[in-house]
Amino acid sequence: MKLVICAGPSTTGKTAVLRHVIGKLQAAGQQSAFLKIDVQYAIEDEQFAREFGIPTRKVYSGELCPDHCSVMVLGDAMTWARNAGCDVLLVETAGLCLRCSPYVDGGLGIVVLEATSGINLPLKVGPILSLADVAVITKIDRVSQAEREVFRARIQDVAPGVRVREVNALYGIGIDPLVDHVRAQPDAEGIMLLRGNPPVGTCTICVGKKEIGWQSHFGVVRALENQTFYRGE
Repeated sequence: MKLVICAGPSTTGKTAVLRHVIGKLQAAGQQSAFLKIDVQYAIEDEQFAREFGIPTRKVYSGELCPDHCSVMVLGDAMTWARNAGCDVLLVETAGLCLRCSPYVDGGLGIVVLEATSGINLPLKVGPILSLADVAVITKIDRVSQAEREVFRARIQDVAPGVRVREVNALYGIGIDPLVDHVRAQPDAEGIMLLRGNPPVGTCTICVGKKEIGWQSHFGVVRALENQTFYRGE
C-alpha cells in the first residue's frame, strides 16, 4: 500500500486537491483510504465517505500539534487501511505548527501552498516545505504571472529538489501530474521513520507552565537577544 501525507497551512486547498486525486485514483481502479488530522473540527472525512464511498477516519489532535499527532497515529492508520484492502492511504494533516515535518521515509510528502499568500511565504514555512517531495501551488488564477514565477522561485530557493506543480484545485486543472506521482510511489514497507529531525526539545510552556518571561522557564528557552535559527533538516 502506498502512503501519501499532505500538509500545509490552513485554507490552502489541501482537501480540494485530495478530492481530485481520490477521484482520479478511483477512476483508475485504485481504492483509497483517507485520514484527516485536525485540532478540533473536521468534516472532510464524512464528505469523502459520502462522495466516494471510501474508508475514512479523523483524529482530533487536541492538545498535541497536528503533525505530532500524525506521527502517533500513523502506525494504526496504516494497519486500518491495509485491512480495508486499500491501495493508497491519504493523510491530510492541519500543518499548523510550521516547525515540524509530518512526512515519513517511504511515503510521498506533499505540501500545498496558495499563491495568494504572498511571494515570501515559502521562506517562512520551514521543514513542511523543505522536506517535501512535491509542492503544489493553488489559487494560481488569482495572481499575476510575475507573482507566480517569483513564488515558484522562492520554493526552489528553499527546496531545490522539490517537484513543483501548479494547479487549479477548484476545477482539478493540473492534477494529473500529481496523480502520476502518487501512482509511481513505491509501497510503504518495513519500519517507517520520521523524515528529518524533530524540534530540539519540549519546552515548559508545552507542558503547561504559564508564567511570562524566559527566566521562569527551563529546558529550551529563548530570550529576545538570542535568535538562534534552527531549520530542522
